[in-house]
Amino acid sequence: MRGLSFQWPLLLPALLVVPAVIAAGVLVDRRRARYPVAFTNLGVLASVVEEQRSRRRWVPIALFALALTFAAGALARPQTTLSVPEENATVVLVVDVSGSMRANDVEPTRLDAALAAMRTFLDRLPSRFKVGLVSFTTEAEVLSEPTRDRDVIRESLSYLQPEAGTAIGDGLQAGIQLARRTLDQDGVVRQPGEPFPGAIVLLSDGAQNRGRLQPLKAAANAQAAGIRVNTVALGTPEGVVTFGFGRYANAIPVPPDPATMRAIARETSGETFSAETASKLSNVYRSLGSSIGRRSELREITSWFAAASALLLVAAFGAGRLVEGRLP
Repeated sequence: MRGLSFQWPLLLPALLVVPAVIAAGVLVDRRRARYPVAFTNLGVLASVVEEQRSRRRWVPIALFALALTFAAGALARPQTTLSVPEENATVVLVVDVSGSMRANDVEPTRLDAALAAMRTFLDRLPSRFKVGLVSFTTEAEVLSEPTRDRDVIRESLSYLQPEAGTAIGDGLQAGIQLARRTLDQDGVVRQPGEPFPGAIVLLSDGAQNRGRLQPLKAAANAQAAGIRVNTVALGTPEGVVTFGFGRYANAIPVPPDPATMRAIARETSGETFSAETASKLSNVYRSLGSSIGRRSELREITSWFAAASALLLVAAFGAGRLVEGRLP
């Protein structure tokens, strides 16, 4: 819940009844205090009893004042921004399987760490969401159409192997088309100014060096389609891939490109992460699995205020009976 506003703020002056009730309580309490017991020994006892009674009388008064506060707030029709689950949501995992995913700066290798993290994601994502899988290297390939059958996605993940170059833009575009096609088939209609109930989780460990579409152009297409893209830059600046053996071995630096990942996420109102270790990558996907497929929505919470007011009124009545019943 973020922020609180009122549809009818002109009714908020009704809150002035609260200080009036408190002032009335003070006046009544002072009037009762004018009649102490006028005996020598009993005077001390009477003053103690009266002091305890005065303190306890404030409990029901305070509860009653709070009840009036919530009741007055309910009149103004309060509203707040809540995080609510999306219906018919589709999530597409887009994963880099370029040759640099062989690097072992993220143990045991970048690809192995990514596969384990995506399996964690599948475990945490609510079962009502469909999940699709796209891999990209020199070209993009749809490995699994969006489905609620998690075993299908897990099986597809087991076939991933590091291959050649990195075509981030083509991979992202394939994910966008897959998400849009699935949402259209499900009869999901995008409301004006609202995003589609779909998201892409894009993981890459390097800069683009292949493909036809530039990453930021694909990001602009995702933004136009109303699909958020959450990005993960995997690896460390020191990552290398070694080719050949012995004296013919050649170590090629393969640093990630977090700047491009940030730009894609920013363009599409998604989140961006960098993961230098397998445990951090797993935590990123675990967090995404719990939070993805939710959206912010402005909702009226008048009923919450009314319920709080009713409960506080009951509590005030009970406290009043309790105080009066215990004290002479």
